[in-house]
Amino acid sequence: MEISPDKRKLLELAYYRMPFGKFKGRYLVDLPEPYLIWFKQKGFPQGKLGNLLEAMLEIKINGLEPLIYRIQKDFPKDSL
Repeated sequence: MEISPDKRKLLELAYYRMPFGKFKGRYLVDLPEPYLIWFKQKGFPQGKLGNLLEAMLEIKINGLEPLIYRIQKDFPKDSL
């Protein structure tokens, strides 16, 4: 069985910005891990934002942030 990531979802995750709160406007990858853990404890928001925050927490827990930064570098938003 081969596992391959959905490229569109990775691009969306790389360029999604926090829409509210203390970190409004920051890319999700730039949110502090304790903030994401706080969301997990309180409950992620419903819908797309909650799914993206949960995915970003898993990425950070597993030390995969360089993957997201590489996507941002190799696929600039203005070239999409």
